[in-house]
Amino acid sequence: MADFNVSSREDGEVSVVKVEGYLDAHTAPDLENEFNKMIERKRHKIVVNFSELNYISSAGLGVFMAYVETMREEDGDIKFSNLKDDVYSIFDLLGFPVLYEFYKDEEEAIKKFR
Repeated sequence: MADFNVSSREDGEVSVVKVEGYLDAHTAPDLENEFNKMIERKRHKIVVNFSELNYISSAGLGVFMAYVETMREEDGDIKFSNLKDDVYSIFDLLGFPVLYEFYKDEEEAIKKFR
């Protein structure tokens, strides 16, 4: 099984989620658990830092689709930052830039919430 790690930290009212490795059907539940913890703590402004993500499958993409409406209903959102070109191309191919905001770096994405 491919390596995957998800961690989070708080930057004021924004939660920063860092994903590392390979996000696929086997590892997507780890990311779902992280989002569920955010919802329980009423943390709805999320920046996902992809700087260490090497691969994402349709199951991984589905996690973001499953949670974005919940965040937006609570006056939050999910914003993406630090994507490698090959990972961004997967998001782009599937039309995610129409639905989500992408930023070059984490700090820029955090500022958009303020």
